Amino acid sequence: MKRCLNLLPALLLLTALGFTAQQDEDAMLLRRAEKLHDKIVSIDTHTDTALALTGDSVDLAKVQADFAKLREGRIDCCFYPVFVDQGPLEDASRDSAYLWTRGRMEAIRAYIEARPREARIALGPEDVVKNKKRHRLSLVMGIENGYPIGRDLGRVKDFYDLGTRIITLSHNYDNDICDASRYPQNTWGGLSPFGKDLVKEMNRLGIIVDCSHASTSTLYDCLELSKAPVICSHSCVYAIKDHPRNLTDDEIRAIAAKGGVIQVTTGRWALSWLPSPQVDIGVFCDHVEYIRNLVGVEYVGIGTDFDGGGGMKELEDASRMKYITVELMRRGWTDRELELFWGGNFLRVWRAVEKAAETAK
Repeated sequence: MKRCLNLLPALLLLTALGFTAQQDEDAMLLRRAEKLHDKIVSIDTHTDTALALTGDSVDLAKVQADFAKLREGRIDCCFYPVFVDQGPLEDASRDSAYLWTRGRMEAIRAYIEARPREARIALGPEDVVKNKKRHRLSLVMGIENGYPIGRDLGRVKDFYDLGTRIITLSHNYDNDICDASRYPQNTWGGLSPFGKDLVKEMNRLGIIVDCSHASTSTLYDCLELSKAPVICSHSCVYAIKDHPRNLTDDEIRAIAAKGGVIQVTTGRWALSWLPSPQVDIGVFCDHVEYIRNLVGVEYVGIGTDFDGGGGMKELEDASRMKYITVELMRRGWTDRELELFWGGNFLRVWRAVEKAAETAK
C-alpha cells in the first residue's frame, strides 16, 4: 500500500504534464488557425439567420450567426437565405408566399445596409474578396425553398434584383419545381417541366442551383440540365448517417464530376445517430474527410444551417467556427487544403455560375 501511495504523486505529475502539453498544442493550433483565416476567404453557405434577425423580438444572445459571432469565428462571408415554409400548391398561397418572401428579403437588406461599417451585401464572388480586404463581412441573399416562385418565372428576376444569388429548389415536400428528399411523393419524377425552365433561368441570371433538400432524381435532372455547376449548400454523407437528406456516394461523385461542391452541415440530425453529447466537431470532420477521400478536397466545404437546426457540441454558434480549422490541422490538413475547404472551392463554383450567365447572355 505504501509503495502505491509513493507512486501517486508521480502519476499525478505525469497526468498534469500531459494535460499541459495538450493545452499548449491546442493554443498553438488556434494561433495558427487564426493566422490562416486572416489570409484566406472563409464562407458559410447556409444559415437561417435572416429570419432570426428580422423577427418581432430579436435576442442576439440566441442568434447563432449574427455579425459579431461570425467575426469571432473568422468567417468572411455568410449566406442569409430566407427560409420559406411549404404551403398548398394553390395560387392564393403561392402569391401570399411571394409577397411574404419579398418582405423578409427587404427587411434583411435593410438590416445589413444599416450597418455598412460591419457588413455589406455581396452580389458576386469578387465582392466577397473585396470586402475581405476592407475588413467587411459579406452577406449573400437567397431563398430556401423555391415555393414562392410559384409558376411565374418573372418572380425569379424580381428576387435576383433584390440580391438573390442562390435558390434551394425545395424544402421537405414536393413543390411546383421538383420532388423533395425528406417526404417525397414522386410528383414529378425529378424536376417538373416548370422546374426545368427555372434551372435555365437561374443559369441565365447567374443564380446558384442548390439541391440540398431535393430528391435524387431532382439532383440528377439538375446535373444534366444545368450549364453551371450545381451545389448542395447544407448536406452530409449518407454512408455515415443514413438520413434521407444526406448524399450517397454516387450523388457525391456526380456533383463533383460536374464541378460542384458539397457543403457539409453541422446539425446532429445529419451527422450521427449518436446522442447529442457525443456529436462534436470530430464527427463533423469525419464527414468532411469522407468526401475529400471519395472525390478530392476540391469538392467539399461548409454550410452550417445555424439558426435552422445547425450546431452541436463544441460548435454551438459561429464564434466557434475556427475550431474546425484546429481539428483539421490536427488531422494533418495543409494550409492549401484548408483554403479550398473554407472558400476556394465555393468561389470557383460561383465564378463558374457567373461565367455561364455571361455565356448565356
